[in-house]
Amino acid sequence: MLSLALAGPSLAGPLADAAARAEQLATSGDPVGAHNAIRDAYGAFAATLPFTIGKVAFVTAPPEGYGMYDARPTTSFKAGEALISYVEPVGLTWRPSEDGKVQSEFTVDLELLAAKGDVLAEQKAFGSFTFKGYVRNQEVFAKLTLNIEGPPPGDYVLRYRFRDNASGAVAQTEQPFTIVP
Repeated sequence: MLSLALAGPSLAGPLADAAARAEQLATSGDPVGAHNAIRDAYGAFAATLPFTIGKVAFVTAPPEGYGMYDARPTTSFKAGEALISYVEPVGLTWRPSEDGKVQSEFTVDLELLAAKGDVLAEQKAFGSFTFKGYVRNQEVFAKLTLNIEGPPPGDYVLRYRFRDNASGAVAQTEQPFTIVP
């Protein structure tokens, strides 16, 4: 004999609840309220995620904003050419600031490695970023530019280590690249 068990009611969760509330606000003529409900719920949800890197890419020019970049078609660079990286951290910790806003900060360490993993150069606190506002903005990115002079043609790895200053969590990314003559 085969029996089927029907699932009972499940809890939707905060994001689904916020989506339902946003839909209700939107259909009742409050698009700003709908937007704010989703944004605030997403910020609260993102605060539960572990600190990590969501996107990293070499880009052709400095990005104009979050998601506003042109990915470089190749990871080959001529000697002396700037390496510009676009990086999106995920799961940042936001803390209240003294002026009633919220703030998130992270620093970035840099290591330049040979293809076999030997560290050729490193710099602690290569970059430092602070974001401050009235909401836990999730559209946060870092633009990191490295100018390297002197390495011979060959394969290398650019390693960035991001440290969330509030939580102490660390996330790392590696970008292999080639120096061509």
